[in-house]
Amino acid sequence: MMPPELEVKTEERKECMRKSEMDPYHWHKIAAVSGIAALGLGTYGFHIFKPEKPIFKEHVWQTAYLYHLFHTAALLATPVTKRPHVFGGLLTAGILTFSGSCYTAAYLEDRNYSALSSIWWLCFCCRLGKSVILRIGIFL
Repeated sequence: MMPPELEVKTEERKECMRKSEMDPYHWHKIAAVSGIAALGLGTYGFHIFKPEKPIFKEHVWQTAYLYHLFHTAALLATPVTKRPHVFGGLLTAGILTFSGSCYTAAYLEDRNYSALSSIWWLCFCCRLGKSVILRIGIFL
C-alpha cells in the first residue's frame, strides 16, 4: 500500500501525462494545412510553373501533387486507426519525402533531387509487407 502523499503525486503525474498527449483529432488540422498546401502547389504547377523541359510539369509535378492530395485525404482517417500518431506521422513523412522531393526535382529541373522518393517507396513496401505478414491489417 502506498502512502497517501505518494498516491497524490502519482495521480498528478497521470493527469499531466493526459494533458500532454496529442489528441488524435489534431491530425485533422494537419490534414487541413496539408490540403491547402497541396491545392496551392497544384494551382501553381498548373497555371504559373513553366519549366524549360515540359516533362517536369507534365509528369513530375503532377505526380507530386496527386500523391500529396491522396496522402492528405488519408490523413483524415487517422483518428480511427489503431495507432493514430504512428499512422499520421508516417503519412506526413510520406508527403514530405515523396512529394517534397518530386516538387524540388521539378522546380529545379534536376532528377537528382528525387532520390528521397525511392526511399519512400522502400519504406512503404516494408510497412505493407509487415502488415500483410503479421495479419494486423493495412492500418497499423
